[in-house]
Amino acid sequence: MLRLVVLALCLFWPTTLLAACPDWSSDRAEREFEALHGRLSVWDRAYRRDGSSPVDDDIYDQARARLDAWRTCFPDVAPGPAPTAGITSGERVHPVPQSGLAKLDDAVEAGAWLARREHVWVQPKVDGVAITLVYEQGQLHQAISRGDGRSGQDWTAKVRFIPDVPEHLSTKRRIVLRGELYRRLDGHVQAERGSAGARSEVAGWLAREALGRDEASRIGLFVWDWPDGPEALPERLERLSELGFPDTTDWTLPVESLQTVLTQRDTWYNAPLPFATDGVVLKQGRRPAGKARTEAPPDWAVAWKYPPRSVLARVRGVEFRVGRTGRITPLLHLVPVSLAGRTIRRVTVGSLGRWRTLDIRPGDAVTISLAGQTIPRLDSVAWRAVSRPEVTPPSTSDYHALSCWQPSPGCEGQFLERLAWLGSPEALDLTGVGDGTWRSLVEAGLVTGLLDWMSLSAEALEAASGIGEVRSRQLAKTFGTARQRPFDVWVEALSAPPGALAGDADDWKGLVSRDLSQWRALPGVGETRAEALRDFFAAPEVRGLAERLGEAGIAGFQASR
Repeated sequence: MLRLVVLALCLFWPTTLLAACPDWSSDRAEREFEALHGRLSVWDRAYRRDGSSPVDDDIYDQARARLDAWRTCFPDVAPGPAPTAGITSGERVHPVPQSGLAKLDDAVEAGAWLARREHVWVQPKVDGVAITLVYEQGQLHQAISRGDGRSGQDWTAKVRFIPDVPEHLSTKRRIVLRGELYRRLDGHVQAERGSAGARSEVAGWLAREALGRDEASRIGLFVWDWPDGPEALPERLERLSELGFPDTTDWTLPVESLQTVLTQRDTWYNAPLPFATDGVVLKQGRRPAGKARTEAPPDWAVAWKYPPRSVLARVRGVEFRVGRTGRITPLLHLVPVSLAGRTIRRVTVGSLGRWRTLDIRPGDAVTISLAGQTIPRLDSVAWRAVSRPEVTPPSTSDYHALSCWQPSPGCEGQFLERLAWLGSPEALDLTGVGDGTWRSLVEAGLVTGLLDWMSLSAEALEAASGIGEVRSRQLAKTFGTARQRPFDVWVEALSAPPGALAGDADDWKGLVSRDLSQWRALPGVGETRAEALRDFFAAPEVRGLAERLGEAGIAGFQASR
């Protein structure tokens, strides 16, 4: 069975996991390398020097994988490794290098890794700030941030305030421990809340000149390695507990099979925990002593992270959609990406103002997450393309609450939005009449005004693309039900501003007779809304619609004739 799964992955690998090489010239590739390499360097400096995380690990890993893929595509212009930085003031050398872990992609890789090892244990991958603790003669001597793996910031003075970090140990032996300073959380469920900014919060506290006692009390310590401790893991766990580090024993479990890992990984992902996690760590019970360690990821431990909560996406194009009230909403069309089992092809920016601030253009890389685990959400611009075409949004002066009552050039979008609202459950509730139906009727020239559909026969409806004999009869019947809708529903359907039905007016004549002061005097209607209501009921297009409804015999509109 395992062989079949591996074969299936190999067959689908080219199309599911590997992106095709970009069609770039050497010059373009070199400039794109510079942009991405520069962004990764900024993220690396923030993480290694300050312990902060400008982006989620998911985004960082994807960006790094993209850079590696580009190296394969353009080996002649790929940048070389960054030069090793020297030790700067305030830094200390790690007695044992702080190396990262290789990462597994799925259960197949996890099974293959386990198959080659014995006496494996599993731990939660606590999402915190990595630190090295050095004890001399039983006293805390140094606390060093992760830094670049070789050296880091001297955090000793700050760490002494953290109750979870013992100041004294019951031994005179020199002890070097590596662990994670994490934000204490109450009943944190990773599947629901993600990292909740926990690591960044701890990093922010430690980046201050001094660590306050209140903040220090909210920081926990999880020791995940004692390089020169007892050779067998059970002995190391027992001795760590005796020294005052019980968390390691509580969160380290033996692995009997791949199923053990799958079950425990799922449990920790969905159960309330006292800290944020971003996966699990598998490690052999026996491993090399500290003097044999290097900065390269070890082969005796590996990380298997949880499904990403955010994803990198490349922008294909920018569209500006005009809503029924004239609000302009930028929409990004993306090179399709997968997130949480969904394929995401587009995402809204939210507002024109936000788009202008972010200045997103085709070719830019953006980060996407899911709001409420279902709705794609734009989080940030990861980095910008080196070739950025000009993008010109529509003029805000051309679109407003009283524009586009017909599908004239430039008004097609807002007009269709007006029709969509009119037929929605919040308005006339024209069952089975969606955006596609309205678009077909407009494109066929059957609907050139907001109420043209009311007079269409079943025979006339058949002229629209995709509307056959049966469907045309259904539409004609549905359109006919609109005539029985009450007056207040029709006022909503015409997109009257909120507050239009306040007060005692129960027909069109009563509404159009109100002046600005009368609108302003109604409960919940302020100055701005009063002006919008006055302008709406005074608009010639609106009055023309009301007159047409009166001619059609719609209740409450006859007085408008």
